[in-house]
Amino acid sequence: MNLLKVIEVLAESDKSWEDAAQIAVKMAGKTVNNIKSIYIKEMDATVDNNKITRYRINAKISFLLDK
Repeated sequence: MNLLKVIEVLAESDKSWEDAAQIAVKMAGKTVNNIKSIYIKEMDATVDNNKITRYRINAKISFLLDK
């Protein structure tokens, strides 16, 4: 039987929400192995002069625990 663990992370990007998700997975991958999925709970953005300047996500990343 496999066992997954879930961690909650916050990430941001100046490009897009998709880029913020990529950053979240890349950074989490530095400390955990076997990442299987990312679930985006929330998305928000910072606006300056009527333009989005930062894209932020709150996400859950699940990974397979080592046996």
